[in-house]
Amino acid sequence: MPVKLDRRGLLLGAGTAALYGLGQRTAMAKSYGPGVTDTEIKLGTTSPYSGPASGFGVYGLAQSAYFEMVNAGGGINGRKINLISLDNAYNPPKALEQTRRLVESDNVFAIAGFLGTAPNTSVQKYLNAKAVPSLFLTSGAERFNDPANFPWIVPFYPTYVDQSEIYAKYILQSRPNAKIAVQFINDDLGRDFVRGLKKGLGAAASTMIIKEISHELTEPTIEHQIVELRATGADVFCQFTTAKFAAQGIRKAGEIGWKPMYVLASVASSIGATLVPAGLDNSKGVITCRWEKIPTDPITAADRDVKDYRAFLDRYMPRHNVEDNTTVPGYINAHMITQVLRRCGDDLTRENLLKQATHLQRETPPMVIDGIPVYNSPTDYLAYHALQLARFNGTGWSPLGPPIAIGSGKS
Repeated sequence: MPVKLDRRGLLLGAGTAALYGLGQRTAMAKSYGPGVTDTEIKLGTTSPYSGPASGFGVYGLAQSAYFEMVNAGGGINGRKINLISLDNAYNPPKALEQTRRLVESDNVFAIAGFLGTAPNTSVQKYLNAKAVPSLFLTSGAERFNDPANFPWIVPFYPTYVDQSEIYAKYILQSRPNAKIAVQFINDDLGRDFVRGLKKGLGAAASTMIIKEISHELTEPTIEHQIVELRATGADVFCQFTTAKFAAQGIRKAGEIGWKPMYVLASVASSIGATLVPAGLDNSKGVITCRWEKIPTDPITAADRDVKDYRAFLDRYMPRHNVEDNTTVPGYINAHMITQVLRRCGDDLTRENLLKQATHLQRETPPMVIDGIPVYNSPTDYLAYHALQLARFNGTGWSPLGPPIAIGSGKS
């Protein structure tokens, strides 16, 4: 018996098939990597919540608080961020152990790049081998800008070498006959700063630098080194270390009446974490370079992003001292991760996340000084392309001219 076809039924069937096909294509358009669902994006990070660098733990707290704010606003394309933030005690083996846990047990989508040269160095090879993005880590060690060998490691911080080159050029211009004493922490951070200083001084480095001395992160104090460096007769002192030791150095120099041109690594330039403990009077005249706005600076107090940042602290980190700027890079880091996750849309694969994170074009992150270009490329992960020298005036940082180009922005 021949089958009698109902034209209306055929049309309905065709329509149903078309809708079904559309549904399939819509479903197929969603591509998810590990740790991603229709409702959640799971990220991981570690931070020094204990140990010798626990003062930097507020960076991790700022990341967590920022994503809490994002979730309160509805999340990212309808998905909430689940950030798992573990303690690394600023200990490289522990940082690696905790990162392995995040990747292999917690099954995170990506690492929300954390702070610190030594802990990031300990996980660099592991994360790259696992093809897990570490996005916008906060360290200026040049080793992290290596897309040819470590494409999955994406920094978001000016290199220490570039920063120190700027210091060197300022010294050459302002004190061409300077006698320079250098103190540095004995890790990639300190060594990169010293390398940049020598690179910037050029042939003059061998005669201008009259003393170099290093210290370990675990040392309780470096005050005796300040006495030793003063005895050299140096009239310029470059201190490339972390906040705790910088505060000790500035305070001790004040106590013994040593008044060199005091050049301080940017990582230790927080007013609340370094200069207040050192004594604001002792800190007058200290020179550093910066690219981030100071939330207490009256010059930028009325800027929209500064107001937003302070409102963020009031609501999500009410116990935090606004003068401690360690939270600022954590805030910027989380903002940029949020931006690239939004740009991924429903293609939340690790490959697409890496693509979005390495195609930044003239970004305007909050709390970044006006006039500092922010962009990168798949062949050069350097994001910041200018820095500004500044001198501490007793209450805040006074700019020493306009931003100075670095990286590919240099003429």
